[in-house]
Amino acid sequence: MLTLDTTFFLVAGPAVIFAGISKGGFGSGAAFAAASMLALVVDPALALGVMLPMLMLVDLATLRPYWGRWHLREAALLIAGGIPGVLLGLALFRVASPDLLRLLIGAISLGFVAWQIATRSGALALGQRRMPDWGGAVAGVAAGFTSFISHAGGPPAAVFLLARGLGKTGYQATSVLVFFAINIAKFVPYAFLGMFTWETTQANFALAPFALLGAWLGVRAHRIVPERLFFAITYVALTLTGVKLIWDGLT
Repeated sequence: MLTLDTTFFLVAGPAVIFAGISKGGFGSGAAFAAASMLALVVDPALALGVMLPMLMLVDLATLRPYWGRWHLREAALLIAGGIPGVLLGLALFRVASPDLLRLLIGAISLGFVAWQIATRSGALALGQRRMPDWGGAVAGVAAGFTSFISHAGGPPAAVFLLARGLGKTGYQATSVLVFFAINIAKFVPYAFLGMFTWETTQANFALAPFALLGAWLGVRAHRIVPERLFFAITYVALTLTGVKLIWDGLT
């Protein structure tokens, strides 16, 4: 059950703004931190159900600023793999318990931080050799699956896009287009699983201004804010929430 109380909005408001900034300005990589944060105060499935319409709203708000600046071949490869990945996520969700979902979301949170540290430290080198097309389909499956489970499809997609040598804005625009399509594909299965309720709908109406504000800030931040500072905060938040979710899932 979702209780729309002060605690919920104190967590949800900043979380949705954060997701909008991440998706609007820095790819989709860190946006799923919002779902991790919400999962601390509500059932994980409802947290994902609250966030999906907000992420779709951010997608719509950010399509125009990046219109036509994406790389269609890379986007098509990721989307083609993303749809089967969504179906894999649906299959797992039908048998998963809330505690298993907490463990998965927590593990993905920590895995994302580890992946970012490895790439930025040079331990995992990307972009030195152009990844073949089949790599985009594989990355798309992983992106669709992790996006369905925890809105965390950004890292697999980023691995492929970075290895194709895309520039900053091309990377961002392609990410917007890819997750616009994947999030649409997730909507009907989420509804089928009962992740949308009257309470989540009320929450979405209340949180919509936060999502639009985050998207606007993200587009502006794409031009002026150093990525290092933004993602440093992201990594700390994800590490703390990931540890907390794993602890909750185990205990």
